[in-house]
Formats: sequence, structure tokens, C-alpha cells
Amino acid sequence: MYEGCLIGCSIVPDRKLKAAPNVTKRIASFDAGYKMIDKLEMFMVLAREQHFGHAAEHCGVTQPTLSSALRQLEDHLGVVLVKRGSRYQGLTPEGERVLEWARHIVGSTRSMRDEMRAMRFGLTGQVQIAVIPTALSMVQELTTPFREKHPDVTFAVLSRTSTEIQALLDNLQIDVGITYLDNEPLGRVTSIPLYYERYHLVTSNFADIGDRDSITWQEAAKFPLCLLTPDMQNRRIINQHLSEAGAKISPTLESDSMIALFTHVHTGNWASIMPVKMIKEFSIHDRVKSIPIVEPDAAHLVGMIAVKREPATPVVSALLKEAKLLSELERA
Repeated sequence: MYEGCLIGCSIVPDRKLKAAPNVTKRIASFDAGYKMIDKLEMFMVLAREQHFGHAAEHCGVTQPTLSSALRQLEDHLGVVLVKRGSRYQGLTPEGERVLEWARHIVGSTRSMRDEMRAMRFGLTGQVQIAVIPTALSMVQELTTPFREKHPDVTFAVLSRTSTEIQALLDNLQIDVGITYLDNEPLGRVTSIPLYYERYHLVTSNFADIGDRDSITWQEAAKFPLCLLTPDMQNRRIINQHLSEAGAKISPTLESDSMIALFTHVHTGNWASIMPVKMIKEFSIHDRVKSIPIVEPDAAHLVGMIAVKREPATPVVSALLKEAKLLSELERA
């Protein structure tokens, strides 16, 4: 019987190891591969944080260690990746291209590890989902049945703008996002349509506007509106339709929180323009008036997006499958 060493999932007898010096080279190459992935991850963090000190802190290393790793990566690839000065000055054109490769390589490596773990233990760990504020109320329709099927999974649900969601996906910081699919360009993503967002004017029950069945965008603009902040795509959509109707856009209050908007509407001093699905999810028809806005009856598609990668991670595959079951458009 030979005593052996585990190398790349195969047992290599000690006597053969002495007779095969190239095995040592293979071990060194294997270790170098892992070190390369570590360096690529550090490079990705630096590109995201755009600050050497912040990137080093996030990676749990000293700034000299981070700088050394990046120098080694540059030496290995034979190109300069980062514009250096007294502070971070951005990526070189070569650095931008390497960043794309880094995301692909690191993402695929994580996917492989996740799939092997899922094959042994099933889906486990925390699922990261970033959601536009107007869709937050419907996320429970996804997370509740998903956790019933995968009880060892926990969730982190983050409220983010559509731009932030795309950046988080690109940097491998979330598993999936829920955002608009048809209004502004998306990157290379896999998408599942969930529902169409339509818009109502929302006022307090104290507001005297009669028994209107509908209201135009131009009429809605005459109310003291509280709306989401301009960095939100929902706000840009509302601005677009108000502008097309020839209405002046002058909200009297802005917030990045839908809860803040609802509470201000309840005072009777404000109105808002909100997605009808959110109004239904909060079941607040007994406390506010909700009137469809027409001319036009605008609708914008909301759905789930994930990085376009084959094969996808087990958790992303499961989330996309659940989204298809949830989709109002798939069931139609």
C-alpha cells in the first residue's frame, strides 16, 4: 500500500511523487491560480470603491498589501491597470478591459463553488436582492414561497435605485435585482418580466375632488405633490409623462422613501403619484383615494434581472424559476 497526497482530487502515491518533479510545478500553478483570483477580487473592489484606503479596508488587508497585489497583477499581465498619483485616478483602458474579465472569472469561480456546495447541502446562505422602492411591497410574493422550498436560505432585501442595482450586479454584490426593464438601458442581463407598473393619483380622504373615475397627468400636476427623488427611475418616468402633458413639474416634497410619501399624503396636505400595485399591496384604499391617471394610461415593465452567465449559480437559477412562477405576464 502506498501512502498518498491529495492533489486535484486524485491520490498520488509518495513514491510516484518523487519520480515526477512536474507534480510540484502543478501544485505551484494551482496555488498561483487561487492567488490570481484573490488579486482579481482586490482589483474589482478598488474599481468599485475608487479609493485605495477604502478598498484595502473592505478586503481586510493593509494598503501596502493591496498595492503590492495590484503591482503583481500588473506584472503578470504586462499592462498598467490603474492610473496612479497621490490618490486613485481611475482605470487605464487596459484596466477597464481587465475589469470585465475579472468579473467573468471571479463570478464563474464563485458559481462553481456555490454549485458544489448546493450539490452537497442544498441551497444555503444569504440571498442578496436589490429592489427599486416602488417594488419593495411585492418582494414578499417572491421570498415567502422561495424560503418554503429552501428553508436554509436567509434574505437581505436592499432598497436601491435602478442605477445602483445595475452596479451591484456588475460588481457581484447581489444575486438578483428587481427593477424596470423597458425604460432605460440595461447591461448584459437575464431578465424575467413580472408586472406592468401603472400610475394613480393618491390623495387623502380629506381631499375634495369628487367621484372622479380618472384624472389626466396635467390635472394631477396641479396638486401639491410629494414624489420620489430625481435619482429614482420612477421619478424620471413621472417627470417624463408630466412633461409630455405640458405640465409644470414642481413637487413640494421629495423623498427616497415610499413610507415617507404615504405618511405625508395621510396628512391631507399632499398628494402623490404612485404605482397602483403598491397601493394594493399596502391595502390603504380605506385611508386614501386612488384615482387612475390617463392621457396616457402609462405602463412600464418591472422584472427580475441577473447577470447573464451560463451556467448560473444554483441560487440565481432557483430565483429566476420562482420569478417565472410569480410573473403576472407569464400567467396571462
